Amino acid sequence: MERYKAAVVGGLIAGVVTTAVMVAGRKSGVLHKTLDRDAVDWIDDLTGSRAMIGDSGTSVVEFANHLGASAAFAAALPKLRELLPSLSPVALGTLYGTALYAVNIGCIAPVLGITEGEVKAGPRKATERWAVHVIQAVVSAVLAERLASGTGSGSDTDFDFDLGLN
Repeated sequence: MERYKAAVVGGLIAGVVTTAVMVAGRKSGVLHKTLDRDAVDWIDDLTGSRAMIGDSGTSVVEFANHLGASAAFAAALPKLRELLPSLSPVALGTLYGTALYAVNIGCIAPVLGITEGEVKAGPRKATERWAVHVIQAVVSAVLAERLASGTGSGSDTDFDFDLGLN
């Protein structure tokens, strides 16, 4: 698959994965109020969407936004790979996820009023938000590389999945 298409597909899948991680984390008590719920509250505060389409409808709007952002951010991965060719997909994703967290959550989200700011959120909530961004970017990077390389086709001989940790 062409590398930019592979990155976008990887980003979309990573968006689903991170949403599942946030939902499972909240329901299990491992995570506190996650960023997707902050975004749902923000959308409702700005638009009154819960009164019109309910919490579930507002959550669907946020999920669509999340998938779009996931795909858009993943589209940068091929260029980052060109700039940092020696990094494994896991290392590249970790660095990129950390950068996205710093810019989006450390700077932009508090200015827009989506979050309270990471200092006010406290170390646990800030760490949770950072970890979800790293998961997002690592899944995106690994899938983008696998899809672009043409491996992962599901053939019987394709069990040597390499995360690039060596």
